[in-house]
Amino acid sequence: MKIILDILRRENAQSTPYHQQIPFETEDETCTVAGALTEINNDKEAADSQGHLVGKIIWQSSCLQKKCGACAMLIGGRPRLACDTQLREFAKKGRVTLEPLKKFPVVADLMVDREIMYANLDTIGIWLKESALLDEDSSDQAYDASRCLQCGCCLEVCPNFYPGGFFTGPASVAPVSRLISMLPESQKKELFHAYEKHIFEGCGKSLACENICPAKIEVNRMLIHSNAAAVWKRGSFRRKKA
Repeated sequence: MKIILDILRRENAQSTPYHQQIPFETEDETCTVAGALTEINNDKEAADSQGHLVGKIIWQSSCLQKKCGACAMLIGGRPRLACDTQLREFAKKGRVTLEPLKKFPVVADLMVDREIMYANLDTIGIWLKESALLDEDSSDQAYDASRCLQCGCCLEVCPNFYPGGFFTGPASVAPVSRLISMLPESQKKELFHAYEKHIFEGCGKSLACENICPAKIEVNRMLIHSNAAAVWKRGSFRRKKA
């Protein structure tokens, strides 16, 4: 299999981005984008289509098993995990574009700084102040929420999220949903207030996040569960509209 990796590169956040076309050949039909980037970086003589040495391509990875979300990037224009995207999907076209996620500051090449995503979780207060137990009714909801990779793919496609906005985006939905399932009623007031302000009032329910999620998390089900607990049952939203 022969394919061209068209990579949007830049040395750092201040440098001018440019596209570099890198020929890549493999006999492995299951080779992933992550595998290709690793092979290119391991080849000190790898050259682009112009004959220039490629040098080291900066990108993030950790588990390479679709468990950490570190290798998220734009692949063929869509946010995906490099470890979960096989090159053969693009074999007929003969090329695939690789770009960094656009809603986060670029560090270099395909690597971005996703600090805003973690800062948003801190804003809402995603932590247990004391031990909590799951009951039979909430265990499935909490387990599903725990599968969130915090990769940022959902934020990339969300039409309502932008860095610095009050809406913390769908990346916050799963952690909040899990906490709502675990906390006793006496400890939920502060969390409910944060959920209503930073998630409920900003979410347009486009569910683009659910369609793109690498973990296939049912975001809509979580929103229904969390909205019912944090907003409608308390009646706070109805009171403010009245």
